[in-house]
Amino acid sequence: MSIQPVDDLALKAIEQRHQLHERAEELKGKIQVTRERLDVKRNAREKFGTAALAVAAVGLLTGFATGGMFTRR
Repeated sequence: MSIQPVDDLALKAIEQRHQLHERAEELKGKIQVTRERLDVKRNAREKFGTAALAVAAVGLLTGFATGGMFTRR
């Protein structure tokens, strides 16, 4: 039995270990990016103006609609 196949298998194992390590690092990076994109506090801070404007518009329209129900023309 030759030693060459054992060396080839060892090299393949090292290469596969390296590939698994790279994939694990890639997945960790994707998880980090996803966590940053789904961070509620950061998103609330960035979108505060838009959210405040939308809530104000809904409140204004609701106020006019409610006021319109209790007034006569």
